[in-house]
Amino acid sequence: MASSGQPRIQWLGRWGFMLAATGSAVGLGNIWKFPYITGEYGGGAFVLVYLACILAVGVPVMMTEIAFGRRGRGSPIDAIRRVVNESGRSSVWSLIGWMAMLCGFMILSFYVVVAGWSFSYLWKMLTGGLAGSSVDDMAAVFSANNANPFILGGWSTLVAVLTMVIVGKGVQEGIEKNVSWMMPGLVLMLVLLIIFGVFSGGFGEAVSFLFSFNAGSLSSEGMLAALGHAFFTLSLASGAILTYGSYLPKGASIGRTTVSVAIADTVVALMAGLAIFPVIFANGMNPGEGPGLIFMSLPLAFQAMPMGTLFGILFFLMLSMAALTSSISMVEATVSWLCDNKGMTRKSASWATGIVLWLISTLAMLSFNLGADWTLAGKHFFDWLDYLTSRWMMPLGGLGMVLLAGFVLKSETFRDELGLAPLPYALWLAMVRYVSPLGILVIFVDALGLYPVSFAVHWPILLAILVIFALIGEALSPRLRQALRSR
Repeated sequence: MASSGQPRIQWLGRWGFMLAATGSAVGLGNIWKFPYITGEYGGGAFVLVYLACILAVGVPVMMTEIAFGRRGRGSPIDAIRRVVNESGRSSVWSLIGWMAMLCGFMILSFYVVVAGWSFSYLWKMLTGGLAGSSVDDMAAVFSANNANPFILGGWSTLVAVLTMVIVGKGVQEGIEKNVSWMMPGLVLMLVLLIIFGVFSGGFGEAVSFLFSFNAGSLSSEGMLAALGHAFFTLSLASGAILTYGSYLPKGASIGRTTVSVAIADTVVALMAGLAIFPVIFANGMNPGEGPGLIFMSLPLAFQAMPMGTLFGILFFLMLSMAALTSSISMVEATVSWLCDNKGMTRKSASWATGIVLWLISTLAMLSFNLGADWTLAGKHFFDWLDYLTSRWMMPLGGLGMVLLAGFVLKSETFRDELGLAPLPYALWLAMVRYVSPLGILVIFVDALGLYPVSFAVHWPILLAILVIFALIGEALSPRLRQALRSR
């Protein structure tokens, strides 16, 4: 399908896309949240449910986004518009692309502040600025870091500038070249930290915490956590994966590539747990502290351990690179749209986007200091960006994407683009028409806090019944029978 007058730049190979997409998926949440909720909700039992959710929701939605991107060869807005026009549908559907692009930019606007914490702590670790004898001391360091708008704003600005410099160099020279060493470097540092953890004295407890199969502790709440994290961890419905997919060469298998990215994302998250929790257990600390684990407990633990400063530097360097690879992906959709539609050069589009990003992220940064009293309905500007994107825009965008692919567009469009055999294609079609939308609806309703207690307890049973009926209905539909007959 022709996308424009000029051929679109592509990744040099499937490996480049895999590294970039994995870098987008592996962010700060993978480093602390996934290991923590794994141990909290049943260890190995939670991991199995999480993997099932990845297969049922994450992989089908990601395949759909990549297919939209490669078929439309453009930003989320342009790609979706071209694909729906190919099927003779209304261009109004491109509003899903607008929401995805805006969502990614809004996430980045507060994400650069959080990423700034990582860079700030890397600098403190290098210069000895993380001295303290208790978690309270470390909490005071963290509070002081946030209370100073020049310090916090400076690190946020650094993240924004680095992001724009890399993106401004282009897909191959900027993004692909940098993630080609950032992601292997991140994995190498994780391996070194795991080796360090093996000799720290707490490795056995960490393995037990993460992988013991405790089905009794896997509650309905844990299943919801697995489902929600499976959707959000892959950077879905934020424009990043769709835009990256627009650079994917035609011959690359979308199915195999997507599964590889999902596996890599999960493996890195588990490796992070094996790197973090041995240090925590060896020092008798609480593994359930969420963000405080990274910025308060771990620095204290590194101080108490042999060669702790060296491995602390490695840890925060790894954290900073994970944050940077994610921020690169979230701005790419906007830069791509400006280049394609406004005739801007890559560098001009990057810096124009960077200026707007800096202004909005500064407002988010001020929520921690000078603007601490600026609230609307009890939320700061930082909180509103997080709330609108994670609770509304991402679930709605993902839902719109799969419903568009499953019910609105011509079946031939995705059968051709995905290049799957009849049975795998029929399975993907059933997933995007029923299973993935139901999963996203569950995430959406739970995120808004609308579940009655009784429904929260029994939703897996209700969801299973709905899925069974949906699959029976799909099996009887002419569209699926046609898909199975087509070769």
